Amino acid sequence: MKNEEKTATEKIDLKSLTKAELSDYLKGLGLQSYRSDQVFQWLYQKGANSFVEMTNLSKDLRASLEELAEVKRIGIYNQQESKDGTIKFLFQLDDPKKYKVEAVLIPDFYADGSINRITVCVSSQVGCMFGCSFCATGKMGYFRNLTHGEIVDQVQIINSIAEEKFGKKITNIVYMGMGEPLHNYKAVVESAKIIADPLGLEMSPRRITISTVGLSKQIKQLADENLGVNLAISLHAADDEKRDKIMPINESLNLEKLNEAVTYYFMQTQQPVTYEYLLFDQFNDSVEDARNLIKVARWVPSKVNIIMYNNVAGVELKRVREDRLNRFMKTLINKDVTATVRRSRGDDIDAGCGQLAVKEGQERGKSMAKNFKSE
Repeated sequence: MKNEEKTATEKIDLKSLTKAELSDYLKGLGLQSYRSDQVFQWLYQKGANSFVEMTNLSKDLRASLEELAEVKRIGIYNQQESKDGTIKFLFQLDDPKKYKVEAVLIPDFYADGSINRITVCVSSQVGCMFGCSFCATGKMGYFRNLTHGEIVDQVQIINSIAEEKFGKKITNIVYMGMGEPLHNYKAVVESAKIIADPLGLEMSPRRITISTVGLSKQIKQLADENLGVNLAISLHAADDEKRDKIMPINESLNLEKLNEAVTYYFMQTQQPVTYEYLLFDQFNDSVEDARNLIKVARWVPSKVNIIMYNNVAGVELKRVREDRLNRFMKTLINKDVTATVRRSRGDDIDAGCGQLAVKEGQERGKSMAKNFKSE
């Protein structure tokens, strides 16, 4: 549509530009190269909302930038705190359709109650098109990708709140919120680079984890980028028949293709991968299922996160019972698989794994979803 195209007078959002694009843009205005570092630092390290705040730029330069450009930023629409300290944020995006996304702050405490790790789970898309049958976000469908600026905003805003509430900065970031991160590859990678940049949030890439349902082409791209971030695979079933039932993507990108991509990733990066495995009662929790998972875990050096499912309204699959969990874990450990159980956090405010979704006045977006039927 013509009216959706940028006009000559429309201001450019500097946070829609990559670091290289920002540098080129400012050079095009006749500015010296060090100015782009200053502007980048104001945007991503200091969290400036306007050019007025960029006090090491001259007044004339700030005025010129004000005429040509803008700094868009998301805002908190609502937040809820769980009894376990988890905080879920509903963010309002700065766009004509007023889309919203959720992100979660997950604090981890020592036995004496002092703060240990602070993890932020960020969203990368408004909704998700991959339609996993157990996921509330998947039930929304897909609406649009987030920009790298919108992803970093989630981290910046929650980091400020963490410092205020706990007296400590966030320690870990996981791309496990709304959306399929590798379906929004460019923005996710750019946001991870900004988060790790010394002029950005200066976080070690080893503390950043990007998850995927198994987009093999993008896994290989990520391997070639060699950012130093962690890769997590949303597996949830270790044979094609069961994975087909709950994850539509598996019909086109099956376990054989995932094996090829993961092997390539490890060969390029020499980094182990993590398999995320939601354990569902009497669906993927048998001894045979555990043996299939052992085979997958041996493709390359890896660890397995067994996740206790947070029941979602309208989903037939349910959380595994403790006796079946214990049998499953014993099978893995007896075969020397490194595996941990991740207990539910924030499920009383629908902030747990698979529970993030925007329901308020929401139409359904594009989706690969199909109806799950148990045996």
